[in-house]
Amino acid sequence: MAKDDGSPDILDALAEQIETLRSELADAELAAFFGPEDNADAILEIHPGAGGTEAQDWAEMLLRMYRRWAERKRFAVKMLDFLPGDEAGVKSVTLQISGPYAYGLLAVEKGIHRLIRISPFDSSGRRHTSFASVDVYPDAGVDIDIEVKEDDLRVDVFRASGPGGQHVNKTSSAIRITHLPTNIVVQCQNEKSQHRNRETAMKVLKARLYDLELKKLEAEKQESYESKNAIGFGSQIRTYTMQPYRLVKDHRTGVDAGDVEAVLDGDLDKFIRGFLLASGDDSRK
Repeated sequence: MAKDDGSPDILDALAEQIETLRSELADAELAAFFGPEDNADAILEIHPGAGGTEAQDWAEMLLRMYRRWAERKRFAVKMLDFLPGDEAGVKSVTLQISGPYAYGLLAVEKGIHRLIRISPFDSSGRRHTSFASVDVYPDAGVDIDIEVKEDDLRVDVFRASGPGGQHVNKTSSAIRITHLPTNIVVQCQNEKSQHRNRETAMKVLKARLYDLELKKLEAEKQESYESKNAIGFGSQIRTYTMQPYRLVKDHRTGVDAGDVEAVLDGDLDKFIRGFLLASGDDSRK
């Protein structure tokens, strides 16, 4: 029996539980920096910058990074929309990530992410720089108190082009909704029916309008998030360098890590914690 208690499988399971408890404790410590809206689920969008396949591949790498981060925290992840790239990667993707303080934690990731690497798509083996933007909105559920008038909406129906089995390209079930007063555009094509896609798209639209209202109410506190420049040089929040050296650096806090693979595998808490602590210190000055 004692031999069984010390088996590698049991020890591995215990180590995993300890790591999970440490992560939960660290998140609980950060709760002091959160407001009421931060304990919402998060809607996360990723869009590649200019650069075609190279940038679209980088966007897909970020998609994997956030999914792995969520898995480490045992958060639920649902794909709301996915538009594949022409050759590789993604043109856009929208996720719903559900868990304690998911929005408060992931809001840190909002901004431009830059990758420097030897491109796998360049036969000459040259170094390339790619950009992708990450947007994060609070998902307070279907009961968000945001008035959306039907007259303010333009609804377009089209055929799905992403993963979706037998429904892809056979029925016009995908939905794109434009909110005319703000020009916010959302779409959903991952559900099997037009009704479900519209329901999900409206949920995302309400979350984005809710986020817009939060920004208006907290304009002074949200100066770093008020607006984003074009997806390119000068606007990035974090750089992931794989060539000529290996380093991930957050330009807002100076926090860095040399294990690029670990970060891309979802090890983001160091950066999230660093930003929240720095923001908390600034607010007390």
